[in-house]
Amino acid sequence: MADPKGFMTTPRQEWARRPVEERVRDWDEVYEPGALLPIISKQADRCMDCGVPFCHDACPLGNLIPEWNDLVARKDWRSASDRLHATNNFPEFTGRLCPAPCEAGCVLAINQPAVTIKNVECAIADRAWEEGFVPPRVPERLSGKTVAVIGSGPTGLAAAQQLTRAGHTVAVYEKDDRIGGLMRYGIPSFKMEKRHLERRLGQMRAEGTRFRTSTAVGRDVDAAELRTRYDAVVLATGATAWRELQVPGRELEGIHQAMRYLPLANRVGEGDLEVSPLSAAGRHVVIVGGGDTGADCLGTAVREGAASVTQLDIYAQPGAERDEYAEPWPTYPKIYRLSPAHEEAGQLGTAPAADADARLFAASTLRFTGDDGGHVRALELVEVDERRRPVPGTGRTIPADLVLLALGFSGPDRGDGLIDQLGLVLDARGTIARDDGFATNVPGVFAAGDAARGQSLIVWAIAEGRAVAAAVDRYLTGGSQLPAPVSPGDKPMRV
Repeated sequence: MADPKGFMTTPRQEWARRPVEERVRDWDEVYEPGALLPIISKQADRCMDCGVPFCHDACPLGNLIPEWNDLVARKDWRSASDRLHATNNFPEFTGRLCPAPCEAGCVLAINQPAVTIKNVECAIADRAWEEGFVPPRVPERLSGKTVAVIGSGPTGLAAAQQLTRAGHTVAVYEKDDRIGGLMRYGIPSFKMEKRHLERRLGQMRAEGTRFRTSTAVGRDVDAAELRTRYDAVVLATGATAWRELQVPGRELEGIHQAMRYLPLANRVGEGDLEVSPLSAAGRHVVIVGGGDTGADCLGTAVREGAASVTQLDIYAQPGAERDEYAEPWPTYPKIYRLSPAHEEAGQLGTAPAADADARLFAASTLRFTGDDGGHVRALELVEVDERRRPVPGTGRTIPADLVLLALGFSGPDRGDGLIDQLGLVLDARGTIARDDGFATNVPGVFAAGDAARGQSLIVWAIAEGRAVAAAVDRYLTGGSQLPAPVSPGDKPMRV
């Protein structure tokens, strides 16, 4: 630790956000450009270099957080980049998109605000690109083995990069017209600009990874036939089977799944569309679901010019502080958090039907009602108690002519035929069954990420991609030097 008293003398200072009135007029990232580096060395100095760094255990990737905190405090950016990339293929992604369970496990967080680990990570990654510390790592020799990776989200990309660097010839198959999975079409640009994704894909292409877009394995290419063409196959298709809301009026027009809405907005940003056909402009928007996907819809609707936006969360509003009995340190606590999107909705006054941050907590949807033309116009809801039982006398109706369902995902989509064509076995949760080595019931076919683990975080996705790469490398060569940060039996932290 560069400054043994840093945690006592330096207060926590986070990356400043741009003013709300400015950032809602564009799709750029919400943070002030150039505002992070001037503060980050002192923030890294707050790390206590604990004898037992619980941040390691809280991070599925096993990031060497105290080490690169110390290096940043000393302004040794190259060494910090080396230590960060030793455990994480894409720190510029996690530094922007991860909810930072590492900070909940920070020892300093026992009685003070945690170290800004996520901000430090992002600063290292960005500085590494600026200084040229992350050139392509082309393998010295090829193994002669071939691997197909199906899916180009963080799991698929991490697996592909690791296997390419190990010397295998890797092709990534993606059903969409661009690589990136949810990072491309699910995550709005105000959370992570696509240039970060493009830059990393350029590195992967230079290393030798091949990409096959607009190719849905199971529909455009027979999955069983594909298996015969490669020495191994990695399934990283994600959990894309969304959950439904079975209430009266669901059939009305104007009610859409969040993952129908968000990709269209992202395609506008990509230049494919001039205006989204599901644009929230001038509409009363209600988002059913209180998670991150719902917040992404909220920020998108605000930027599209919604007349009002309300987000419904079936859970009660959490407290501002950790419940030391129910969620003791170092577990990830369920506390009240104000995302940039909620801050925007509150300041702009686009949430007249909800609280100041656009959320209605402990709210359950009863039914939708529509006009004579069959289009949704209102949503009826009721407050619920901690057991999700309706509270008598709390029913109300709010205007809604665009409803977005953000209720999460139940497992991989079976509509493309991939699972059936390979003859894969599913477990009781509806996800792809696998053994302790990430192997499915089909020889040479491995499964990782949300498709096998279930819906989780980007850090778990990358960790699983790195781990399945090590398993495939062992299968192909009899041994592996690739790191395996997690095993299929590890339980993801719920956030």
